Amino acid sequence: MNNTVTADHHSSSLLREAFTNPISKPFKHWIAIVNFWIYVSCISLAMETLEPFASTYKSLFWTIELVAVAFFCVDYLGNVYFAKSRVKYIFSFWGLVDLISILPTFLVILDLGALQGAKVLRILRVVRVLRVLKMAKAALQELSNRVKSSNPLITNLRIYFIALFSVVMISSSLMFFVEGDMYSPENMAAGQAALDEDLKIHPLPAGSPPEASVYAPLDPIGGNTIAADKHFFTSIPATMWWCMVTLTTTGYGDMFPVTFGGRLIASVTMLLGLVLFGILMNIVGKTLMVFLFGESIQETHDSKASKEHAIGQLLALKLIKPEKGAQLLSMDEAQLKEHLDRL
Repeated sequence: MNNTVTADHHSSSLLREAFTNPISKPFKHWIAIVNFWIYVSCISLAMETLEPFASTYKSLFWTIELVAVAFFCVDYLGNVYFAKSRVKYIFSFWGLVDLISILPTFLVILDLGALQGAKVLRILRVVRVLRVLKMAKAALQELSNRVKSSNPLITNLRIYFIALFSVVMISSSLMFFVEGDMYSPENMAAGQAALDEDLKIHPLPAGSPPEASVYAPLDPIGGNTIAADKHFFTSIPATMWWCMVTLTTTGYGDMFPVTFGGRLIASVTMLLGLVLFGILMNIVGKTLMVFLFGESIQETHDSKASKEHAIGQLLALKLIKPEKGAQLLSMDEAQLKEHLDRL
């Protein structure tokens, strides 16, 4: 009986550490698992927009989505259960990000009649890409809670590539939906059918050019016609090429948006490219200082005296509980000093 109670307590302690203690091994292992499924689900989402893969591997993509969402559900429920204030977490920014990562899939599973075949359903499917923000959350936690004795160059590069992947996925998905969705095969077929019906009632004047009877989508904001040779963003993988060119050159290459919404997304992407370039140059500069001039890559202060190291030692010696360690870790220096003065 005592062994069962001890095992249950140990399991409960491991679960709590996995969701509340950023410097514990269970927490790091769980974050690695969640990040892996974020990568897999985002790649799957991108391939779903590319034929013939979308049709050939439809069941595989759906299986990947279900497995990924199962892990995201456990992550969301764990964060809610172990949160200090569950209601506050649910309505917080990161709580909403966790909810967004699973909600679209559940709406697809429910197969609501009001959403089936509607544009709202396509929006919800594209919204799934926002789950990459969960990786940004993990990166910020790693940046603020890392042990100072770790290699900061490797940590910074990891965080940079997470940020780059997030920007590429979000920008490409938004551009594909905002601009590419207007000339998707489904919309082009529906538009052509509607135009054919209208031409039966209102025939074209004699001598009209042949292209007048071919449907051309319109920019819903600018009202400009999108010509057939401007149909660039036909899938998310194709749009990723535009995104990388835009991020690295702050300009357009062989693909460019022609709608107001697409140009707005492109403007934000170019600004993010400047930010990412600045971050990369900072990392490269530090790396060159290390290899060319032999400067230390460690932080300027003694790592053994850092807050993270001290709390880690207390946890290793079992002088404080994991939840207490997480609480101390979340305090800034002033709060920590005030807390220690009260002891």
